[in-house]
Amino acid sequence: MKVLLLFVATALAEIVGCYLPWLWLRQNGSPWLLVPAAFALAAFVWLLSLHPTATGRVYAAYGGVYVAVALLWLWRVDGVAPSRWDLLGAGLCLAGMAIIMLAPRSS
Repeated sequence: MKVLLLFVATALAEIVGCYLPWLWLRQNGSPWLLVPAAFALAAFVWLLSLHPTATGRVYAAYGGVYVAVALLWLWRVDGVAPSRWDLLGAGLCLAGMAIIMLAPRSS
C-alpha cells in the first residue's frame, strides 16, 4: 500500500508539473505558473528516486498508476467523466502494475 501511495503522489506531481505550463501556454495563464510547475517536476523526480526497486521496473509499473491518476484528473479537474472503456483500461494498467511490483523475485 505504501508503494501504491508513493506512485500516486509521483503521478500527481508529474501531472501538476505538466498541467501548469499547459495553463500558461494554452489558457493564457500567468507565467508565474511556471514556478510551482518547476517545483512539482522536481518533486516528481525526487519521488521517483524513493521507489524501492530497480528504475526500469519502477518506470514500467509507474506508467500503470499514471494512467489511472490521469483519468481521475480528467474527472475531477477537467470535469469529464471517464467512460467504461477508460475505466477498463485503467484497471488493466493497474493490474499490470500489480503484477510487475508484486511478482516474487529471487534475491
